[in-house]
Amino acid sequence: MAEASRWHLYVIETAAGALYTGITTDVTRRLDEHRAGRGAKALRGKGPLHLVYHECVGVHGEALRREAALKRLTAAAKRRWLAERRTDEEAGTFSPSGSAE
Repeated sequence: MAEASRWHLYVIETAAGALYTGITTDVTRRLDEHRAGRGAKALRGKGPLHLVYHECVGVHGEALRREAALKRLTAAAKRRWLAERRTDEEAGTFSPSGSAE
């Protein structure tokens, strides 16, 4: 049996500062698609686009749950969530299984 694909949660920031959250099996490919206007309609014409966060989540179902939890946050709460993860990464205590709620 083939190994299941590893899913990733990612957050993109637009030129205007809006945050977009998504999931994919290939973050680089997906970011290139967004930048080329082939990704989500919400990002078309909003460039330049910057990847501000990503994490390997594992299985598809868990990625969907993490994406939904992050999308439920207000913009301010999502920015706090991102700031916490950046601080954790800098301190070497980052845990990709941390909750978005």
